[in-house]
Amino acid sequence: MQPYYTLIGVLIALLVGLAIGKAWERYKLIEGRWIDRRRVRQAPHFILGLNYLVANQVDAAIEELEKASAIDPGALEVKLVLGNLYREKGQVGRAVAEHQALLQRPRLNRIEHANVLLCLGLDYRRGGFIDRATTAFSEVLKLDPENEAALANLEKLQEEQHQWQEAYVTRQRLASLAGPPEQPRSQAILAFLEHEIGLQALKQHQLTSAAERFLAAIELDRLVVPAYLHLGDVREQQHDEAAAIKVWETMIEVAPERAYLAFDRLERAFRAIGAPDRFEALCHRLIQSTPRDWRARVAFAAHLTTRGEAAKALEIVFEALEHNPHALAIHQAIWNTLEALHLPSHLVARYVEITRTSVFYMDPHLCTRCRYRSTELLWQCPHCHEWNTFVEERITPATDNDSELPAVTD
Repeated sequence: MQPYYTLIGVLIALLVGLAIGKAWERYKLIEGRWIDRRRVRQAPHFILGLNYLVANQVDAAIEELEKASAIDPGALEVKLVLGNLYREKGQVGRAVAEHQALLQRPRLNRIEHANVLLCLGLDYRRGGFIDRATTAFSEVLKLDPENEAALANLEKLQEEQHQWQEAYVTRQRLASLAGPPEQPRSQAILAFLEHEIGLQALKQHQLTSAAERFLAAIELDRLVVPAYLHLGDVREQQHDEAAAIKVWETMIEVAPERAYLAFDRLERAFRAIGAPDRFEALCHRLIQSTPRDWRARVAFAAHLTTRGEAAKALEIVFEALEHNPHALAIHQAIWNTLEALHLPSHLVARYVEITRTSVFYMDPHLCTRCRYRSTELLWQCPHCHEWNTFVEERITPATDNDSELPAVTD
């Protein structure tokens, strides 16, 4: 019977331990009072606050969550959310105070401490306190080395400060944590960071180092267009125009939609090697392969104008205008060409007829992630800080075939 009683005793002790554990999980001693941890989560104010938060009604969410927090002042998660909502409302000082108060709690575990520091780092970043934000995110990583949110925010801070080498190391850590699903995105970001490091070397006239970085960027991601552009610049500065041309032509093969970025470079290089006709042939190939390519037409027209063939150039620009009648760059090309032709009345009349209902714009570009607009192509969005997200925004063209891809519209 003795083993039987021993087994019963062990089972009873196990059940008592489970009960104590559940009670400890549910109740917390705060200032001499036992607080039911579930009470705040079951409170109507907490549920309403979450509903308002989902509906993006921030003011109402703050009001309800403040009432929920009054029920249990020790509810860490409610205080964290409240602080974050204050930050989103622009009340950075209040958010900082809320999160700093949480750090003073004596019994925070390691993960809770890391989460509070992360929120505090976000407060500092929103308030423009870069050094404090960097310190906060670094402290988070000491407590939780695999905290991806802290790494991502630290990387963005380093990018904003143009600390490209540090950002590269941070992105490598993120890539190793994220694993295979995020590998393509991380490769692309690492490639752009390699390009930025190379660009710094190029500005310092360290041509060999710059070329190595640009080649490394292309090896990481062959779609990193600026790496081709600047690698070609390096080859040109090294007086190897043939190599520069090869790099820029490769870029056009890889990303034909960005071909226009290399037009000026290629025209100059072809002229330097005594083969200006190759630029004309290039424009013809691009127009044939992409009939809507108005930029190739404008570049070809400018090339013809410099050769004294302004009338032929104007015909080419009129073709571009029919495909994209709102682009200011095309109208500027027409003005220049008409000036070279001394403004023939019949050509001016044709131009006026085509553009009678047009609205000019300066080649707008749109970030596909956050919808930020820019009049120039940017490789990193200044608003959401993502890489390579800009596309050219097109107002509906005048003469596009239905079989072609639709223009990007807002």
